[in-house]
Amino acid sequence: MAIILGKYFDDFTQGEKLVTLGRTITETDIVNFSGFSGDFNPLHTDAEFAATQTFKGRIAHGMCGFSIATGLLIRLNIFEGTILAFFGIENWRFAAPIMIGDTIHVVATVAEKKETKKPDRGLVFLDLEVINQKNKLTMGGRMLTMVLKKPA
Repeated sequence: MAIILGKYFDDFTQGEKLVTLGRTITETDIVNFSGFSGDFNPLHTDAEFAATQTFKGRIAHGMCGFSIATGLLIRLNIFEGTILAFFGIENWRFAAPIMIGDTIHVVATVAEKKETKKPDRGLVFLDLEVINQKNKLTMGGRMLTMVLKKPA
């Protein structure tokens, strides 16, 4: 079986928009994230406590939402076999909570491309917006990736 490669550095175009499918956030997502992160804050794990707080219910961890968003990007197959590194995030903001039952998707815009010192790779900067089913921004910022260039 042949491996279908993702996009090379050369294939990304500044201003290009990539839109993912949606994914509904479940209680299981939050429980699993609590378990492997060790973050058992009652805003995420205690329904009675969370009901008395600002959002009136349990919310997904901010980094749980971020992790799911990156997974949605991976499902686009843009990085399969071409990404070398997740290089960082910049200016990430959490604008609204992600509640159990919310469905999120990602809109990624290619903001910038930069050459590196190594001729076989480059940096691709994606501006991400994580949007819920009400078309409301839940979080966003810039994700930096290091991607292979097309072989000569």
